[in-house]
Amino acid sequence: MSATNPDARKHGWQTDESTDPKAVLAALDDDACRAILEATTEKPLTATEVSEECDIPMSTAYRKVEMLTEADLVDEKVRINTSGKHATEYSKSFDDVLVSIDDGSVAIELTKPDAEADIGSTYAVADD
Repeated sequence: MSATNPDARKHGWQTDESTDPKAVLAALDDDACRAILEATTEKPLTATEVSEECDIPMSTAYRKVEMLTEADLVDEKVRINTSGKHATEYSKSFDDVLVSIDDGSVAIELTKPDAEADIGSTYAVADD
């Protein structure tokens, strides 16, 4: 994988070799994944909350958040509860996805939220 945008580094884009363009496109093509991304835009949700909010079975919620996590489209964190029962919560991890095709190679550029933008968290990845 390599960045296909020649100006990527000049504009603060970083290459994230771990992001798989096929995984990103597959997740964005999935109705349940898109519903989860919409639901986790405003606040982090646990898999149970995702299941309830998106009206999908728990098993589907777990499969889809795993798919989104592997595509780097959601962040996974532990929610600490005073009762001692901790839960994993998921939140959308990007602002924009730019898909481009150059000489038959698909490139995905993920723009991370503004809070992280100052530390260079926008990535360009390509599928050679």
